[in-house]
Amino acid sequence: MSTTPRCPSCRRFIYLDTLVCPACSTEVGFQIIDRVFVGIRSGRATVDDVTWYTCSERDWGCNWLVREDAPSGRCFSCRLTRARPDSSDTIALEKLAKTEEAKRRLILQLGDLGLPIVPWDVQPGGLGFDLLSSRSDGKRVIIGHANGIITIDLAESLDEVREALRVRLGEPYRTLLGHLRHETGHYFQNVLIQGDAAWAECRDLFGDERASYQDAIQRHYATGAPADWQSSYISEYATMHPWEDFAETFAHYLHIVGTLQTAAALGIHMDAAATRRDVDVVPEDDYRDEPVGRLLSDWEALSQGFNRINRSMGLADLYPFTISAPVQRKLAFMHDLITHAPLTTEEQVDLALAPRGDERS
Repeated sequence: MSTTPRCPSCRRFIYLDTLVCPACSTEVGFQIIDRVFVGIRSGRATVDDVTWYTCSERDWGCNWLVREDAPSGRCFSCRLTRARPDSSDTIALEKLAKTEEAKRRLILQLGDLGLPIVPWDVQPGGLGFDLLSSRSDGKRVIIGHANGIITIDLAESLDEVREALRVRLGEPYRTLLGHLRHETGHYFQNVLIQGDAAWAECRDLFGDERASYQDAIQRHYATGAPADWQSSYISEYATMHPWEDFAETFAHYLHIVGTLQTAAALGIHMDAAATRRDVDVVPEDDYRDEPVGRLLSDWEALSQGFNRINRSMGLADLYPFTISAPVQRKLAFMHDLITHAPLTTEEQVDLALAPRGDERS
């Protein structure tokens, strides 16, 4: 979002997951088209003569609103969830609420970037999410993407589970939002790259995605990443296969632009004197019209500042990654790919309100 969320009644800062303003107790809901919070009464609100209703998943933490002509009682984000734990599994559903919160942030960012989100129930291969728990019935849930469907293990919403995996795998960063951004990268690789020339450019940077994935998995977990992986990749996992390199780079592009957008909305900037630069570092809320060099220059300065703030609290770095020259070129490719894909707000609304397959006449 290009603005900081505020309570519609008292104008206090609130968070994207706020249901009730902590200052004035106003019940609020998020209207996705205009990116604003509005006051809710009796489960509804009127915006520009259009009635909006609270999402049917509000009891599980969803604060998004549903337009009166939407095809179901679930908001656009919740509608993208294809599979979830049984309603009797209350423990898993508590984990689902935290995962859905991260998914809403993802969907909001994808919309801000103008990326096409075609729901799984509108078109085969469309975007959907299976949010399942490996702790519900003892079956292993493998995080991944296949034919538009992203699978997430709800057990990773538990800090102790996720942190144990992060340490065991030697990862500097592991979050639900990171998983979602990464897996969405797999989806958009097939959506955004069209034509032989585009695929040739992609393969030149990331490698040939047609190489055996199973062989790559076995090799990666047997021998690990190359010793000099930081010279060409954003993470160790990116070295495993060209698919993973693309998805990791896509996720990091979203990390970078999302954090800079939040900084811009809050008015955060760095004086030139503090960074020993010729000009102040003033982040933008939208870098689509800016060269990737400006994006990465702003990020280099601000990420170092954010890392220092985290260290002041005894926390790990906010962004513990090195962006080498080859990674900069990959991010430049991602910048061009994403900034040339934007849909208009009207086009996004048409996709969001498209009837489900079983609701068409």
